[in-house]
Amino acid sequence: MHDHRAQVEELLADYRRSREQLATVQRELKAVTGSASSPDGTVTATVGPKGTLTALEITEQAYRRHRPEQLAELIVRTTNAAAAKASESTHKALSAILPSSTDPGALVEGTADLRPDEIAPPEEPPTVMIRRRRDHIEDEEDFEQRESWLDSELINRRSR
Repeated sequence: MHDHRAQVEELLADYRRSREQLATVQRELKAVTGSASSPDGTVTATVGPKGTLTALEITEQAYRRHRPEQLAELIVRTTNAAAAKASESTHKALSAILPSSTDPGALVEGTADLRPDEIAPPEEPPTVMIRRRRDHIEDEEDFEQRESWLDSELINRRSR
């Protein structure tokens, strides 16, 4: 009987260690950031967990060097580079708790155990919507004022 108690204590200790390791990984994931600068140094983007843009720095030179559409493209590319760095940090944090055969990137993307054909969205036929405009409705009924068939039946019974 003493062996069972020792096994239970060992299992509980393993469970507590696993929970603490999971809590540590969760804290690391919440603190993930990634920063990147454009090649010319005029744009710097910082993202947080999940690649959400948290800071964007644009120098005065950026406005002089780039046309608006070029600057917008540069911001998007720089933000994507920052998100890729954040993603690497996420994968590193997850690797600590995942089996070595598990791809952290695939896990984050939700594709860890799926085949490519299972991931592809199902093909749906195109939806055709037809809207008709009516300037006025001639046969509109006021259902609150209308007598129901039940009311009519009761009136007929009472009048007999």
